[in-house]
Amino acid sequence: MLAATACGGGDANAGSGDGKAKGKDSTAAQSKQSEAVVTIAPEDGAKSVRTSGALKVTAAKGKLTEVVVKDPDGDRIEGRISGDGATWTPSTHLAASTTYTVHAVAKDSEGRTAAEDSTFTTLTPQNTFIGNFTPEDGSKVGVGMPFSIRFTRGITDPDAVERAIRITTEPAVEVEGHWFGNDRLDFRPEKYWKPGTKVSVHLNLDGVEGRPGVYGEQDKKISFTIGRNQVSVVDAKKLKMTVMRDGKVIKTIPVTTGAPGYETWNGQMVISEKLKVTRMNGETVGYGGEYDIKDVPHAMRLSTSGTFIHGNYWGGDAFGNRNASHGCVGLRDVRGGWDKKTPAAWFFDNSMIGDVVIVKNSKDKTIAPDNGLNGWNMSWEKWKS
Repeated sequence: MLAATACGGGDANAGSGDGKAKGKDSTAAQSKQSEAVVTIAPEDGAKSVRTSGALKVTAAKGKLTEVVVKDPDGDRIEGRISGDGATWTPSTHLAASTTYTVHAVAKDSEGRTAAEDSTFTTLTPQNTFIGNFTPEDGSKVGVGMPFSIRFTRGITDPDAVERAIRITTEPAVEVEGHWFGNDRLDFRPEKYWKPGTKVSVHLNLDGVEGRPGVYGEQDKKISFTIGRNQVSVVDAKKLKMTVMRDGKVIKTIPVTTGAPGYETWNGQMVISEKLKVTRMNGETVGYGGEYDIKDVPHAMRLSTSGTFIHGNYWGGDAFGNRNASHGCVGLRDVRGGWDKKTPAAWFFDNSMIGDVVIVKNSKDKTIAPDNGLNGWNMSWEKWKS
């Protein structure tokens, strides 16, 4: 419509001689081909293309002005044109077994454009890995809950994997990842989460080469919300637990902790599992046949190695008087956990995954940061390093 208006506007008899001459010169200039040369790698029609390092667009005798890379859903792959306009590279890896289209435009020194288009398909991996994560999508958790991922294969390129995981929060807070060995990656802020924080995670692992020839196959989005602030402090010397919510003491509970030789770990521990009734067998934690209790009520896990805070119906008068457990924190309860008025039942009902339990004044050492979700026992500086 613009072209038609320009051609048909004005006086039909005006400027007939000079106008024709100028039009002819303009057409000649436009017909001259751009000197810019656009090259797309991989070449058009390429198959089994690597998901990282293979895609690159370059311009010779000109500068790139536009590069658009799209997947079959029409989603664009973000990338960056270099300062001199000579190259474009993607900002992230590509997904596996996916066909991409590329459209690239460059201009030469006279402003004339040259364009190239290409289509290619990425490789289909023979070996893959995924990440099993906690907490679950849509959950509400306590202020101590990290986002923890356990990979099904050992990772030898941790930087590539970590770059593929994006965590955003509302309100915004700095979140950093820390590797425990080569198969576990935890994320947390410097201090406990602020109540009400919304955490969003994008596991963009599809196509990431985590180790030679082994590629991620997940592209998943997870979100969770931080609940109220509950931190409970167990004093192994005074044999009591002080439960604080939003900074205020809401209950004090007599407890028993590890007996001499079986002392409870010190340190900050995060509740990672809640079980109304569970079996506790000493053989599973290196204590042989010292105990096998099939119906432990109101049990909440504090460590991978078997530390729980749980109901205890066999402890007699130990609560508040002496340490009598094999390392767990025990609260008075009844067999079967039917009495909702017992201290153990109350604490179970008022706790959530991600709440923090701090043990102090025990004669054992501080729990290892990777024994459970207990990275809070590592300094922020060491965590980031």
